[in-house]
Amino acid sequence: MQSLEEIGLAVRYGADAVGFVSAMPSGPGPIPEALIARLARAVPPGVTPFLLTSARDAATIADQVRRLGPQVVQIVDRPEAGCHAALRAALPAVRIVQVIHVTGSDALHAALAAAEHADALLLDSGNPSAAVRELGGTGRTHDWSVSRSIRDGVGLPVWLAGGLTPGNVAAAIEAVRPFGVDVCSGVRTGGRLDEAKLARFVAAVAGRGAAGS
Repeated sequence: MQSLEEIGLAVRYGADAVGFVSAMPSGPGPIPEALIARLARAVPPGVTPFLLTSARDAATIADQVRRLGPQVVQIVDRPEAGCHAALRAALPAVRIVQVIHVTGSDALHAALAAAEHADALLLDSGNPSAAVRELGGTGRTHDWSVSRSIRDGVGLPVWLAGGLTPGNVAAAIEAVRPFGVDVCSGVRTGGRLDEAKLARFVAAVAGRGAAGS
């Protein structure tokens, strides 16, 4: 989300959560932290504000959360050892969503390790090993069979992201059966939230349901 108008549009179409992207090494969507703080305070009750951070150490992430006020922090890069435990100690009321970038079958091992510490996982299509790290917003899909293995193998809610659009989200839900889906570029045109695309996306999700076995 980049404005009050975008929040209002997303909420009107039934979003359960809205995300605010802080500084990233690449990709679309980052906004200044002062704007994140203002927008996070404007999210209506019943909708959860997420902060997306590329920071990897607990001290930096905790400082961001205290300043910006989200209910959930979404860590989009590989955190340093002990990061999750230190965050829990520092901010026990804040939920932690760890992003796993599904670049291959080894993502299952990363997911199982992260599931020991996080409240939920989000499966995306970035590439943290790239020369300029890709941590989201790529518009690419990934191997949904790996995502399904992760969904089946962890005892946490699993969100699915990565190249989702009105045209493929129903198939993605059928393949993975996630707890929820996350979308950004797939409902934007020229960088702006596109109401027509959002309406089609929501209708496709509603037609399938985003949770189940």
